[in-house]
Amino acid sequence: MSAVENDGFTVTHSSDRTGAPDLRLIHYNDVYHVESGSAEPVGGVSRFQSVVNYYRADPRFAGQPDILTFFSGDAFNPSIESTVTKGRHMVPFLNKAGTDVACVGNHDLDFGVAQLRHLRSQCTFPWLLANVLDPALGDGVPIADCEKTRMLTSSNGLKVGVLGLGEREWLGTINSLPPDLIYKSASQTALELVPQLREQGADIIVAVTHQREPNDYKLAERLPLGFIDIILGGHDHFYGHAVVNGIHVLRSGTDFKQLSYIEAWRKADGPGWDFSIIRRDMVRSIPEDPATVALVAKLTSSLKAKLEKPIGYTVQPLDARFSTVRQRESNLGNFVCDLMRFYYAADCAMMAGGTIRGDQIYAPGILRLKDILNCFPFEDPIVLLRAKGSALMDALENGVSQLPALEGRFPQVSNIAFSYNPSAPSGSRINWAKIDGRPIEFDRPYTLATRGYMGRGKDGFASLLVQSAGGEVEEIVDEESGILVSTMLRQYFLSLKVMGKWQRWSKSMVRHWGTVHKNLHADGWLKPASGQVSPVAEKAPVRAPRPALQRTKHSFYYGRFQEADNEEAANTDPKVHDEMDSDSDSDPEILTSPQPSTNYVTLPARSTAEEEHRLRLARRAVRKWMQKAGLQPMTLNSTDDAGFTPSWTPGIAPRLEGRIVIEGHT
Repeated sequence: MSAVENDGFTVTHSSDRTGAPDLRLIHYNDVYHVESGSAEPVGGVSRFQSVVNYYRADPRFAGQPDILTFFSGDAFNPSIESTVTKGRHMVPFLNKAGTDVACVGNHDLDFGVAQLRHLRSQCTFPWLLANVLDPALGDGVPIADCEKTRMLTSSNGLKVGVLGLGEREWLGTINSLPPDLIYKSASQTALELVPQLREQGADIIVAVTHQREPNDYKLAERLPLGFIDIILGGHDHFYGHAVVNGIHVLRSGTDFKQLSYIEAWRKADGPGWDFSIIRRDMVRSIPEDPATVALVAKLTSSLKAKLEKPIGYTVQPLDARFSTVRQRESNLGNFVCDLMRFYYAADCAMMAGGTIRGDQIYAPGILRLKDILNCFPFEDPIVLLRAKGSALMDALENGVSQLPALEGRFPQVSNIAFSYNPSAPSGSRINWAKIDGRPIEFDRPYTLATRGYMGRGKDGFASLLVQSAGGEVEEIVDEESGILVSTMLRQYFLSLKVMGKWQRWSKSMVRHWGTVHKNLHADGWLKPASGQVSPVAEKAPVRAPRPALQRTKHSFYYGRFQEADNEEAANTDPKVHDEMDSDSDSDPEILTSPQPSTNYVTLPARSTAEEEHRLRLARRAVRKWMQKAGLQPMTLNSTDDAGFTPSWTPGIAPRLEGRIVIEGHT
């Protein structure tokens, strides 16, 4: 047998049926990284595609029904690649896999509804989510105009009725959702829609879901026997199979490391179906598909070019040195922790100093995307926890316990102030600690924004160990639902832009980031070229949020933030964003859109010297034009380089604030 046919092959369930099946299916879910890893199964989309090609076209399957492929959500985030592409890099791989239908996952909404709608338009298959409805789009219309159901027809004429379902829990973890969403229970939705699919002639019913395994089990238990034939689930990052109430419940791993190959036969003695399920692990011995290897290389090349792209501007030097972030307060640590706190509306934030990997001072001036990704390379998301004050105090003690060694556990904080004595015995070095200016109350629960790494008790943070990992700390937003630090920072800088804004920056993103800016910039951390407090910060509207909608109504707000009564956000004209598209999604090196346009990111890279020379010439030309036009230069200095501030964004100006005090050092 060939490696593609035999390697990584495990029988998950056998029906003991022989002969050609009536249907052949492939299922996969939760894919993020296109490149392979180091540990088996190494995964990688190129090996994944080889296995898909085998089941699709190998002579062994000649005369059998063509493959139908199902995807159970979460592709567009989180990954380093998605930080750069906002998810569009995944579209060619989902299409190439021959996906026939997909269910929307929570991370597919991370970049807003408008971006999901755009990405969906590039896919050659429909996205379903039947039980999350947006009244603003019409009566009974799913979020982002997704479909509720789809009828697939196999090559042998059998009809496959598919419905997409999600769970209530993950809606509350997404910051940028439209207001007044209506959530209907998965089982109630199935009871309404499955009979319609049967009336349309469906021979088999497949539920494609994005919800935790226990919720898939509840769905199966609450339906009549034989109502649905198989549930293909996602959201959990493991491989699992069970038969609940006569319904097969399957989830097929994660990250292009696994897929399920399913053969189905009509029952010989009555209604229903028999299934044989094969688990395929993408092990190193499976050869890579050459065409997909080339596509991955093309993506990698495009990403390298885009990493050079300016993304923001800093007025102050940003201190990312290990000698700073691992033993004392850092202005960069303050900035990122504050952003984490306001992003999740938490009481406080704490981040291990080792999260910051730049080990340098970023001088005032332009920040490039590569600076963000190099400084914050980790891919464990930010989580929101509810922990007692005693647990936070223990976390602070752990953070300073290994000094003078420059351990990554040293804490950078937001809305926390503490003093420590590095000469005191380890475990009793904290002199005092406050949250929001008041001493920490040991029995009081606080909401804490932190890294998932710390929530798993790593680096000695046992007091922050979450319940799902055997600890006592409650997860409000877990790792699966959180956002990467790098993604959060990129969204922040995109939200600041005066020119060249993200083309599909939707109203929900405006609402969320407007709230973050109002809180984060209240103390003047945002400055224009003059170094004074930005007019943006001074004029930030301060309005009380709308009261939460009561559950007695037909619709209510899902998400981390209530809808702000923000007229500016509500009146945002999407045409304005279409015109300001220097950060567009039409990058032809990553995704060929219906109307491709030239993007300077994909042009041949210039050398640093050539780029600087081009900038100097441009500045001189602009100065001469302004002089002849009788205009006073505002953002261009009289010298070639010094003092230049880009007009497309205000500059950040984080500072030291005395959050961390060293006392008693001898």
